[in-house]
Amino acid sequence: MSYLTEERLMMRDSARAFTLQEVLPVANELDPQKGEMPRALLDRMAEMGYFGMLLPEAYGGLGLGCFEYCLVAEELSRGWMSVASIMARGNLLNPDVLTDAQKQRYLPRMASGELLGAFALSEPNAGSDVAGISCRAVRVGDEWEITGNKYWCTFADGADFILVFARTSPPGEGKPRHSGISAFIVEKPRGQLPQGCKGAPIPKIGYHGWKTWELAFDGCRVPGENMVGEEGRGFYLATHGLEKARAHTAARAIGLAQGALEDAVAYSRERAQFGKPISEFQVTRFKLADMATEIEAARQLMYHVCTQIDTGKRCDKEASMVKLFASEMSERVTSEALQIFGGAGYTTLYPIERYWRDARLTKIFEGTSEIQKRIISDQLLKD
Repeated sequence: MSYLTEERLMMRDSARAFTLQEVLPVANELDPQKGEMPRALLDRMAEMGYFGMLLPEAYGGLGLGCFEYCLVAEELSRGWMSVASIMARGNLLNPDVLTDAQKQRYLPRMASGELLGAFALSEPNAGSDVAGISCRAVRVGDEWEITGNKYWCTFADGADFILVFARTSPPGEGKPRHSGISAFIVEKPRGQLPQGCKGAPIPKIGYHGWKTWELAFDGCRVPGENMVGEEGRGFYLATHGLEKARAHTAARAIGLAQGALEDAVAYSRERAQFGKPISEFQVTRFKLADMATEIEAARQLMYHVCTQIDTGKRCDKEASMVKLFASEMSERVTSEALQIFGGAGYTTLYPIERYWRDARLTKIFEGTSEIQKRIISDQLLKD
């Protein structure tokens, strides 16, 4: 079947042009310096509607599906994965669990790019084991007071709010470990951390363009009305829509691989050894053929998963499959592209090393490859 309608092709081509003309030059300049994405670039993304792709039209969003979201994410990631990631910061809140007042307060400003969020779930001792978080929130009058540590909170400084998950009660006897976790919108000034919170950037080998933080909350006060969803059911909020998040990660991984392939093809035509371009050597040609085949296989699986999501069909197994396959593929393909570049690929003079570094991350965040294999095998072997 053909997934790409005329409207989707136009959206893809528009995102591709934006990436090549506006994202890629900025990435090539700033990533080697570990610089941050300029606000002007985010403003352009807002003009394109990227921060409201998944939000309802009634609140200023585009009301589109996971397919269009991932189609654009792939193209943006071809330029800079961080840009493909920051689009999620406007599509962060699930309208289904917000109160009417919260929808009115946050969604229009998120859709316009005026209000972008960060996500604070992981902790130093709770990564894949989400139920193990220990950060706590205690009711004080009409407010909640948050105390505890968070880790891997990207964009904590640049965001306008942080969605923080904390324990409001211990797991009850006979209840699952993940019970008692709640979620809060912690508003803050852009460029600062919230009052009652200190932090430090985590040194990273990639995913530049924005900082990733370790945070320490110490009596951070949040209004009671800023709780998201029901008290004690934050785990379900965190895990709701994981299929969409994993498809988004697959899209980012595919975009990285596609960028590496295109650059490797161009370089192989230009680079001459032994009197002819290296693209004329069979070993290079076969590498490129394998790379292109793996990318297209991942892309078609992503299209299938996105279609399942948009038509309301259960696809947790398939979403894990595409996240696993695309991320593993991306690391292989970007590594092969670097090999085609030879020594030049190991410099920061070309974006290949950026694709390679960032591809490695896709095997870790949004659920490690090992977690995806656990999910897939559980589905295969369940009674």
